[in-house]
Amino acid sequence: MSAHLSLENLSVSYGKQRVIDKLSVPSLAAGEVTALLGPNGSGKSTLLRALAGLQACDGAVRLGDRPLNRRHGEAAYLPQTLPPCVHLTVFESLMVAGQATAAGLFRRHGDDEVVALLESLGIAHLARHYLDQLSGGQRQLVGIAQALIREPAVLLLDEPLSALDLNYQFHVMDLLRRETRRRGMVTVIVLHDLNAALRHTDRALMLKGGQLLANGRPEQVIDAATLRAVYGVHGRVERCPQGVPHILVDGLSHHAG
Repeated sequence: MSAHLSLENLSVSYGKQRVIDKLSVPSLAAGEVTALLGPNGSGKSTLLRALAGLQACDGAVRLGDRPLNRRHGEAAYLPQTLPPCVHLTVFESLMVAGQATAAGLFRRHGDDEVVALLESLGIAHLARHYLDQLSGGQRQLVGIAQALIREPAVLLLDEPLSALDLNYQFHVMDLLRRETRRRGMVTVIVLHDLNAALRHTDRALMLKGGQLLANGRPEQVIDAATLRAVYGVHGRVERCPQGVPHILVDGLSHHAG
């Protein structure tokens, strides 16, 4: 199992503009999926990039009792906007991704492990397709596979559901939760779908204006008061007949902020 991830007085600025302001989270546990929530412009993607080591920041990011080592593959990051395609097959792209760290799965288990990972995501049939032949949703799934094959201690995903249909959204969130537990990863996912956060994640961090407003279990963080203060809507969390919590929005609030 990996150690927990902690953030201490993390700040990010773009020039004179402070985007993240002295944000501290004592512990994000290994084996748990954390949803990073908040309205547009709240600093979610900036925070994720800072955790990945792609954005300069002040403060400390620790894995257990030591700094998170991004250079040696301890963190894998999947951006919201995927980079331009290279002319590789899906299978080849996973082999290359596995080589990015000494812990690459195929080095220990051979081609079968790559195929098994593709099968778990429901895209084994795309193994011989070229990346530039895929739809946006298919590329998103391949990106998730490329991140997982690196066996990171920390998995950072920026809106991984944005290009996926309803079936794949549920499938991917269910898979990520299972793999996070099985591998003992710390997984942090930027989500706009609050119902997905309620159903599929273990913890939620709510941001607004670069500050942490709430940290706890999703049902503790997402409630009528938060919906009004953060999102500017009158809403409530109820449970369906199967006992699953979901959000109902009744209208707009004139007292947001």
